[in-house]
Amino acid sequence: MLETETLHEKGLALLERLHGGHAGEAMVAEMRDICPAFSDMTIDWALGGIMARPGLDLLTRQLVLIASCVTLGHAEPQLRAHTQAALAVGATKEQIVETILQLTFYAGGPAVRNSLVAIRDLIDGRQGAVHDMWREPATTVPGRPAVSYQLA
Repeated sequence: MLETETLHEKGLALLERLHGGHAGEAMVAEMRDICPAFSDMTIDWALGGIMARPGLDLLTRQLVLIASCVTLGHAEPQLRAHTQAALAVGATKEQIVETILQLTFYAGGPAVRNSLVAIRDLIDGRQGAVHDMWREPATTVPGRPAVSYQLA
C-alpha cells in the first residue's frame, strides 16, 4: 500500500507541475460518474509510475507524448494538454513544431496540419485566437523560387 501511495503522491506532484491544479480536478470531475478508477490509474501509473521514471527529462517525455497524440490523429484535447505541459517545462515553439513536423511521413500530412492548427494559439501565446494559415508571409528555400500562399 505504501508504494501505491508514493506513486499517487508523485503523480499528483507531476500533474500540478505539468498541467496545474485545474487539469487534475477537471480529469477527476469528468470521470467521476463514468469510471473514477481511470483518474487514479492515470495519476498513479501514467504520472507517478511512468512520467516520474529516470532516463528521460520531462521536456523529452512531453515531446514524445505530443508526437503520440499527433500520430493517433484524434487526441486533440490531449495534444493541447501536452503542448501546454511542454511549454511549462521549457519547450520552445520551434521544438514543438519540429516534433510535429517530423511526423509528416509517419502520421500523414492531414494529422500534422490539423495538429499544428490545433495548437497554434498555445505556441503563439494567443489562446483563443483564430489563425488563417494562408496569410503567413512567403518563405523561401535556397535554390527555389519563393512561393506565396497569401490570399489577402
